[in-house]
Amino acid sequence: MGAKTLITVAPTGAESAKADVPALPVTLDELVQTAKECQAAGAAVIHVHIRDYDARPTLDLSRLRDTVRALRESTDLIVQLSTGGAVTDPYEDRLRVLEAGPDACSLTCGTVNFGDEVFMNPWPFMTELYRRTQELEIVPEFELFDLGQVAALHRLLDKHGAPYGGHVHCDLVMGVPGGMPGDARTLVAAVEALPDGATWSATGVGRTTLPVMYAALSAGGHLRVGMEDTLTYAKGRPVTSNAQLVERAATLADLAQRPAMPAAEARAFLGVRPR
Repeated sequence: MGAKTLITVAPTGAESAKADVPALPVTLDELVQTAKECQAAGAAVIHVHIRDYDARPTLDLSRLRDTVRALRESTDLIVQLSTGGAVTDPYEDRLRVLEAGPDACSLTCGTVNFGDEVFMNPWPFMTELYRRTQELEIVPEFELFDLGQVAALHRLLDKHGAPYGGHVHCDLVMGVPGGMPGDARTLVAAVEALPDGATWSATGVGRTTLPVMYAALSAGGHLRVGMEDTLTYAKGRPVTSNAQLVERAATLADLAQRPAMPAAEARAFLGVRPR
């Protein structure tokens, strides 16, 4: 099999308001339609945040279960739930996300300043979340916001062993105010520090989207795109849909001669359990 590019779409996030971004998918129907469009455009993984009836971020377990079920019924995408939620969500609610039975989840490897707020991920919470993923056979994607978190990932693996599925896959989240900058030099430094055998995607937030995407492809990495991370397609051009961002990523992957990886191949690649 030739080299392929794993494309993850993060369509919603917890930061943007629907009133400010009308194209943001916040209802279950909008999310399912977005997932279908993004799979057709080349995505293999969907990184999911959900909203309540008032379009506010929520970690309601019943809604999460309904979301996982609907995405599985409508697409072949790997369903990866965020365990970050909003920066104000309590630890117990973030742990409970795993009870919704996703294929995968995010696992952030440390606390980081997040703009004017603080995204809390202390060591005891990280380890409890990680051990639960192992017990529940959920594949974690290790979110890394700075180089210190790469060291924390090494510590986590040394103390608690390999993740479910046996494969370490990371996402370098770059360009967040308070985290590592979204440039090629920092990306290379982070990649060189990863555990042996680990694979990785990269996310460029805001105006770092394109520099990070180009750097990731040139360094042999994978891509995460979506309206959680960027709302501007080009200067003066708002993003019209998540599929628009996936299509651009897939086009660049084709140009790099590493076309988008289908969901079935991605499932084996990440070690996700069969449905």
